[in-house]
Amino acid sequence: MAAASVDGKQVKVGDVVGFKCDIEQYGKIVEIKSGRRPVLVLENEDGFDGEYIGGETKTEMDADDCWLD
Repeated sequence: MAAASVDGKQVKVGDVVGFKCDIEQYGKIVEIKSGRRPVLVLENEDGFDGEYIGGETKTEMDADDCWLD
């Protein structure tokens, strides 16, 4: 199972993180992809906002670009 940390804390599938893509928004982690830089697959069942991912229900973000509230 891949691991990732956000704000210095281990995160797991089911955790919610914030990220910025056009605007600040949040998504639930549904998968963690390992690699040189861990990637979080994030989901928002209502769809994300913004020009780039607006309307999409899933997106991928580098763990380093996310934060915890």
